[in-house]
Amino acid sequence: MDVSTAVAQRSSIREFRSDPVSNDTIAELLTKAARSPSGGNLQPWRIWVVNEKSMTDFRAFIAAHPPHAAPEYDVYPASLWEPYRSYRFRVGEMMYDKLDIGREDKAGRLQQFARNLDFFGAPAALFCFIDRGMGYPQWSDLGMFLQTFMLLAEEAGLSTCAQEAWSVAHQQVQQFTEAPAELMLFCGMAIGYRDPDAPVNALISERMPLSEFATFL
Repeated sequence: MDVSTAVAQRSSIREFRSDPVSNDTIAELLTKAARSPSGGNLQPWRIWVVNEKSMTDFRAFIAAHPPHAAPEYDVYPASLWEPYRSYRFRVGEMMYDKLDIGREDKAGRLQQFARNLDFFGAPAALFCFIDRGMGYPQWSDLGMFLQTFMLLAEEAGLSTCAQEAWSVAHQQVQQFTEAPAELMLFCGMAIGYRDPDAPVNALISERMPLSEFATFL
């Protein structure tokens, strides 16, 4: 698979088959992804993999310890402005339409959001942490690392969903993983094989045209 195909094919998958993913496969993808760009070669990503027995244990743990604290960081600015507000609203409506969850079905929407905390049924996952002392440039490095991992997963026949929604359960994740206190949870990521029959997996989010985000001088 060439890079262009992997970029075009990757999407956020929200329904997975139960087929297992081996730790060896995940380890290989992480090793390759570690070649991602990193300013000053700081390599600020710190990864915990949840799979096999640890996934079973984690699901039981999170069910017994539901999130109750505020997120440690804001996933979006408090008051989104245009055009960003419309982009977010539009993709949300597209997703709920695929799921046949109406705009007034608040319970259904909350239930779908809660599926984040089950990795949408994925058999494996990772949590990505960063040292609390790091700054914006190192957070940018995390994004490049995660994107590289996701493209490599596509090449390997796997699908993913990067989930900042885990910020609402940062205390539980920190406790379960026993990650050092100086590390901050950035996101989780579901890893597995997409369910081709799930309508939500047919969602292809829209992208603005080149003329709206690029200026050629």
